[in-house]
Amino acid sequence: MMKQIHVVEDDQDIRQIIEFILEDEGYKVRLFPDISSFHAAMKDGIPDLYLLDVMLPDGNGLELCKEIRTSQQTKDIPIIVMSAHASADTVFQQCSANDFISKPFDLNDILFRIKKQITLH
Repeated sequence: MMKQIHVVEDDQDIRQIIEFILEDEGYKVRLFPDISSFHAAMKDGIPDLYLLDVMLPDGNGLELCKEIRTSQQTKDIPIIVMSAHASADTVFQQCSANDFISKPFDLNDILFRIKKQITLH
């Protein structure tokens, strides 16, 4: 069965790049440009991993990370947070993400980190 990844990223170019590389690796990808669209689709199923940007047009990815962690249904799903502005220390202090990726990111590195988290869980 294909592993599913939910990506919350407001930059359309980054969303398209992530979608391309992940689908090329055999993952099923759902893309969301903001928190509102993510919330609207949450009832449609739980992914195997969340990939969240910090700076979003309608909120903060760190708050979304905390929200995912407090839900009984999603508390154990791996979360990787991406940011061009926040530091890894800030991310790990403010939400219990499994990993942090600094932007701009290396495509091979992001694939490695996603595979690692999905394999661990």
